Amino acid sequence: MLMASTLSAVAQSITDRVVKEGRITVGIHNQAPWGYVGADGKVAGVGPDMVRAILGPVGVRQVDFVVVDFGALIPSLLSRRIDIVASGMAITDERCRQVIFSNPDLVIGDGVMVLAGNPRNIHSYADVANSPTLRMGGGRGSSNSENAIRAGIPRDRMVLFQDTQSSIAALLAGRIDADTQSMATAISTVRQPGLKGKIELAEPFTGLVENGRRAANYASIAFRPDDARLRDLWNESLDARKSDGTVKEIFASYGFAASMVAPADLTAQKLYPNCR
Repeated sequence: MLMASTLSAVAQSITDRVVKEGRITVGIHNQAPWGYVGADGKVAGVGPDMVRAILGPVGVRQVDFVVVDFGALIPSLLSRRIDIVASGMAITDERCRQVIFSNPDLVIGDGVMVLAGNPRNIHSYADVANSPTLRMGGGRGSSNSENAIRAGIPRDRMVLFQDTQSSIAALLAGRIDADTQSMATAISTVRQPGLKGKIELAEPFTGLVENGRRAANYASIAFRPDDARLRDLWNESLDARKSDGTVKEIFASYGFAASMVAPADLTAQKLYPNCR
């Protein structure tokens, strides 16, 4: 009973610190466009911009960002090294067993990058699956890589990387023939000055199709299960920022279409039964 009371007090103090003291620690994985440290040493990206826009109006003035490998973001959250994850993390049924999510802010399909001119004529996961010589790259632990595997690409022809920089280097070196990322990451990557004319989006592209629908990821903010009050506060402010156009403006600044903004009435609970 004493342990439960102690845990409750800790959880209460974290939410109170955010709303009363106006400070929060945010996990990012140093990947454009989600959350990264720029050449000037400043933190930028969709996640950081959203944190400032959503929590600023409720009094949060101090935001400390911690760079963590993507696969370590949830463990870092649960171990209380960070308070929330704001780095383009997609809501999944499995992740909902560990953390709680805000309402989604972004709807993202899979984006596949290939060498300029698309020399291997890749326009679907099926194209890769059906050709034994083709290899697909992707992020380790990413939902996009899992989508590729579920679409039929054998695991032994999926080459997984820790970050997008590594997978793009492999693509340019010919070690993989295509690289799957979220469409948002792919858009950001092909726009980089140093990659112009070297890589492009594989368009058109057919990704994973299940029950007649193309798979899509719903990006969200992850919280510890005992910080539901903080999650609810985020959702309230998110709704207001969607209504006044702030969220649309943030996404547009990264090249995302207005159609990628998640519907206001969509919740994590509606997407997956294990979400709380």
